[in-house]
Amino acid sequence: MIPWLQIDSAQVPGADVELRLMRRGAEFSMMLGPNELMNSRLSGSEEALATLACKRIEKVRRPHVLIGGLGMGFTLRATLKVLGDEAWIVVAELLPAVIAWARGPMADLFGDSLGDPRTVIRHADVIDVIQSSASAFDAVLLDVDNGPEGLTRQANDALYDLKGLKAICRALRPHGVLAVWSSGPNASFSTRLGSAGFEVNEVGVRATAKRSGAHHVIWFATKPGGAG
Repeated sequence: MIPWLQIDSAQVPGADVELRLMRRGAEFSMMLGPNELMNSRLSGSEEALATLACKRIEKVRRPHVLIGGLGMGFTLRATLKVLGDEAWIVVAELLPAVIAWARGPMADLFGDSLGDPRTVIRHADVIDVIQSSASAFDAVLLDVDNGPEGLTRQANDALYDLKGLKAICRALRPHGVLAVWSSGPNASFSTRLGSAGFEVNEVGVRATAKRSGAHHVIWFATKPGGAG
């Protein structure tokens, strides 16, 4: 069997841990300590995050979408595939190394998605982008960690607590959609989404496009029309 090789690593801001990019042949993996955050062979649930969220805003003529976390680009590529030519997609990525990996060793995996005229890559914390935006987005797609009970950095909790969810609600336009990927269910998070003013739908998805692999969860939370 081909061994895994470490291509690069990067310190995660606000956390005493490194994110490592691993490669085995044509397969890539992002590791945080002993935990695998993502693998290039397992893209089904991240693609579903984009596809199902964009389906909910398909009537918007010029949709504005915010993606939290670049990762391996699964969510970005699926969003570009679904949305039309007038879409505008901002990807907020905290780690410069992840952007460099996308343009370097994983360039073949990303294809032409980074150069698509609809794509804007921002080296920024998605929390800051959300807090500085008011009624700016039709959809916010969050795949910044392993979900509401994240592994990467404690600061990500500010996305998932009640205050953070209310900030996301303010950043969305009426009928806008928040989509959150998670490695597993979280009943208290569903409750917080409702308390923040969202209409909530929880969907189970597979890690692969086939009917096999790990079960993941995506929350689709819709902002009611006219809500502040």
